[in-house]
Amino acid sequence: MNVIELKHLTKNYGKSRGINDVNLNVEQGEIFGFIGPNGAGKSTTIRTLLGLIHPTSGSATIFGKSCFDHPEVRKELGYLPSEVFYYEKMRVIDLLKYSASFYKKDCTRRIHELADAMNLDLKRKIADLSYGNRKKVGIVQGLLHDPQLIILDEPTGGLDPLMQQKFFELIREENKKGATVFFSSHILTEVQRMCDRVAFIKEGRIIQVEKVRTLRENNYKRIHVEARNRLDKNIFQIDGVGDLKVRDNEASFIFRGDINAVIRKIAGLDLINLSVGEPDLEEIFLHYYEKER
Repeated sequence: MNVIELKHLTKNYGKSRGINDVNLNVEQGEIFGFIGPNGAGKSTTIRTLLGLIHPTSGSATIFGKSCFDHPEVRKELGYLPSEVFYYEKMRVIDLLKYSASFYKKDCTRRIHELADAMNLDLKRKIADLSYGNRKKVGIVQGLLHDPQLIILDEPTGGLDPLMQQKFFELIREENKKGATVFFSSHILTEVQRMCDRVAFIKEGRIIQVEKVRTLRENNYKRIHVEARNRLDKNIFQIDGVGDLKVRDNEASFIFRGDINAVIRKIAGLDLINLSVGEPDLEEIFLHYYEKER
């Protein structure tokens, strides 16, 4: 079952960039990564998905229902925006109780569980909180009603490394209980750590959707060559080579394809060292962008 389905979703802002012909599906129980640099269209996609802005064309559904025609689907949705803004004179507990009042369930116990997990003082006023603690309020607010779909837009900004770890543990726990997670970020190590599949977005267009495991283990290799003599970069002009860096007698690159093609090319070199390893997601991401360029 697809929890999220986007078909030819387009949002134009005149001369400003929006999103163009975005097609995605996120399956039930999946942690799905949505990555791209700032301005690529991640937040526009999410705001359209949430029904906060209307698309120029195309469709967006959650749990099989239109995000625009059936706003009631949002009751099963938890959302953490990249920036959080609150009534500053309210205490944290009062704000969270107010948020909980929109759902037909008693969320008191859940609020306290989440606040304890995130080390959040419920008695303090919003105005007295640091940016990181306000982000914790957003996390509790997004999860207090046990949503079936969790949408995260650059969720870890402002959190110190310890709180980031606790946050990821919370999200994994929610996922194990059955929640689907849509995780938008430009921090590729986070996506690599958390997600099952990932979509790359560039300039408002989806350029690739792939399993993280496939990206890292099956399709790509990071190769480093060290020779006794100066290397000519033309040696490595092979289909599938990307992110090529040649300096004196050393070369490194990402390769996708039949590894034997590379081995045949470098077999005639007088080598000092050769290493073949798995690139991280950031390297793969940059490789995709280089191909698009």
